[in-house]
Amino acid sequence: MKCESVRLNELYDCVKGGELDILCLDNPLDQSSAWARPMVIVVPGGAYRFVSKREGEPVAAEFFAKGFQVAVLKYLCAPQGVCYPEQLFELACAVDHVAKNAKRLGVNPKEIFLVGFSAGGHLVADYANEYPTLKERMGRKLATAAAVGLAYPVTDEHDESFENLLAGYDAQEKQALWEKLKLPALVNAKTLPTYLWTTAEDKLVPPQNTLRYALALSEHKVQYTLRVYQKGGHGLSVGSLEVNEDEAACAEISGWTADMARFFRGLCKERF
Repeated sequence: MKCESVRLNELYDCVKGGELDILCLDNPLDQSSAWARPMVIVVPGGAYRFVSKREGEPVAAEFFAKGFQVAVLKYLCAPQGVCYPEQLFELACAVDHVAKNAKRLGVNPKEIFLVGFSAGGHLVADYANEYPTLKERMGRKLATAAAVGLAYPVTDEHDESFENLLAGYDAQEKQALWEKLKLPALVNAKTLPTYLWTTAEDKLVPPQNTLRYALALSEHKVQYTLRVYQKGGHGLSVGSLEVNEDEAACAEISGWTADMARFFRGLCKERF
């Protein structure tokens, strides 16, 4: 088993930070052979103010147990003096690092999936739309993820996330970027396949965020799966009592990791 932590700014001069914690199973076969797993990179939320612990390692553990190599991206946030597009560039570098080290990590480089929560869902969905522009913007050719999963994502309605993401811009620039980064309008024919879920009772990031984004995916004929659970507020993570006290909500959403894993498996060639 491989367990390592990578500081992305030490490998890529286009970012100021970003830490990628990686956990990979070694080839479990007794004989030498070509062997690889798909990879899930987990991107926690936190309103671009912090990186949530409960949406990091607990999620990675779930997907590791389901046959994925895993990593957690700890990206810089507003209190560290950064703003858009720093977080987007860090995520792009994380994907590229995994792809470039795929053989060593036991990863299929064409099967890298991203799972984002809340503001991390905004970051992942932004990547799913903006990735074709990154070669020119970052001055280098980068590997691309295969698909994404979004859990109760911010897409166009959460003032705190947008304020933190755009901290440092003047009022005019901020308004223009705020409109640009409302993600339903960014969806296009090249947007990555997407699994997304939310709850009907979410008051912090209303489910309309997810519904509007799903509608945009449908209008552009992007492959997607949508789940709306009846119970539960915001930030339910994996839906276990270890990380959430709402027992009824945990029972309601407990199957989402398996459901998302099935969606990703449909895009994989490995049998796992």
